[in-house]
Amino acid sequence: MKKNLILAFLLVGTNALFGQIKFDRNKEYNNIEEALKNPEMIFKLNLSNQTLKLTDIDWSKFINLEYLNLKNDHLKEIPTGITRLKSLKIIDLSGNDFSKLPSEFSNLTKLEEIFLNDEKNMDLPKTLSLLAKLPNLKSLHLENDHLKSLPSELLAFKNLEYLYLNNNDLKTIPVLKPLDHLKYLDLKDNKIKPELQDMKNLNFGLKINF
Repeated sequence: MKKNLILAFLLVGTNALFGQIKFDRNKEYNNIEEALKNPEMIFKLNLSNQTLKLTDIDWSKFINLEYLNLKNDHLKEIPTGITRLKSLKIIDLSGNDFSKLPSEFSNLTKLEEIFLNDEKNMDLPKTLSLLAKLPNLKSLHLENDHLKSLPSELLAFKNLEYLYLNNNDLKTIPVLKPLDHLKYLDLKDNKIKPELQDMKNLNFGLKINF
C-alpha cells in the first residue's frame, strides 16, 4: 500500500512539473548560462546586444527552442550549431557582421520567419539562394539594408507571405508576381516617388504599405 501511495505521489509530482514547463512556454531567457541548465525547457532565447562565444555551445540540447534572437551581437560568422535547432520557427540575426549563412542553414525546415535587418556585409544573393530552400519560410525582413534593387534570387521564395523592405533605397516598386503566396509588402521609408505608387497594381492586389 505504501509503495502504491509513493508511486502515485511521484506521478502527480511529475505531471505537475510537466504542467509547469508547458505553462512557462512564453518565458523568454536572456542568459545563455542559465538557459543551458535546463535547455529542454527553453522555448524563447533572447541573446541580443551581447558579446558571446557561441561556437562551443551544443545547440542540439535545445530541443524545444522556437525563438532565437542574436541581434546586434557582432557576429562575424553564424555558428553552424544553430542549424541543429529542429524546432526553431523564428530567428533574428539583424545587425551583425557576417557575410553569409552556413550552408547547413537549410536544415532549419521549421523556420517561418527570419530577421536580417541592418546588415552591412551580407552577400544578399547567396543568402537568398540558401533561404529559398526553407519549405516553411513565410516572413522575410530585409529592413535598413541599403537596398537599391532586389536580386532575382528573391523570386524563388514560393511560400513567402510577408516581405519587409522598409528603410531601404528602392526607387521603384518591385514586381513580385512570381511570389504566388505573397500577401503583404512593406515599402515604407524608401525613395519611391508618390506618382509611382500607383504601380502597385502590377502586383495584382497585393497589400503594399508605403
